Amino acid sequence: MLENNDLLLSVAIFIGATLYSSVGHGGASAYIALMALFGVPAAVMRPTALVLNLIVSGLGSIRYIRAGQFRWRTLWPFLLGALPMAFVGGGITLPSHIYKPMLGVILWLSAARLLWPRELKAVREWRDPAIPAAIAAGAGIGLLSGLTGTGGGIFLSPLLLFMAWSEPKAASGVVAVFILANSAAGLAGNFASLQQLPPALPMFAVAALAGGLLGTTLGIRLPVKLVLRSLALVLLVAGAKLVGVY
Repeated sequence: MLENNDLLLSVAIFIGATLYSSVGHGGASAYIALMALFGVPAAVMRPTALVLNLIVSGLGSIRYIRAGQFRWRTLWPFLLGALPMAFVGGGITLPSHIYKPMLGVILWLSAARLLWPRELKAVREWRDPAIPAAIAAGAGIGLLSGLTGTGGGIFLSPLLLFMAWSEPKAASGVVAVFILANSAAGLAGNFASLQQLPPALPMFAVAALAGGLLGTTLGIRLPVKLVLRSLALVLLVAGAKLVGVY
């Protein structure tokens, strides 16, 4: 029998999936933070977050691609660099009290730039990234995603926009597919962790799927300015999680 905590956590997962999927993200950092708040054992959190990430980013990938908000040329060099380094990052243990707050502050600064009144160059004009630069950036993002146990979207989204490597709407689709591939690689690299999946996973999965449906609908239909504001909120929440605010 499912407990009240599972119901409440499912509602929270629905809200997190809605917010994150509206900008092409899977929501792993939110799920990990929520499960920590609800006292879920650490061994259960990462595989559960990755499974939910796969569900939401998979749905987002399909919907954003069908809506024409995706560009393969933008994506593949990042994937080429990211996937092997995600495995490397997953095997490295650094003092969390050093690198997590540092990454959190970086995300907060990115959010502040998105909220700044001055228009981003990516809104006016953009270009495909140079392939060597994108591969190198992908490797760095893959390493960071392996270290933090996330899909990497919280790092890729601001990079695409600040470097004007993608139109904002198309960035959502690029990030969704990137997270899908990265999460699958991370889960494959630690397949044994699937034994730790919780009995309430089906309920969590339905909540994440429902949130993903709502969030991607909003992301496809919202004006660019609101998409950027939503991304800023996602970065603020993810940064708070890394810094340890909650």
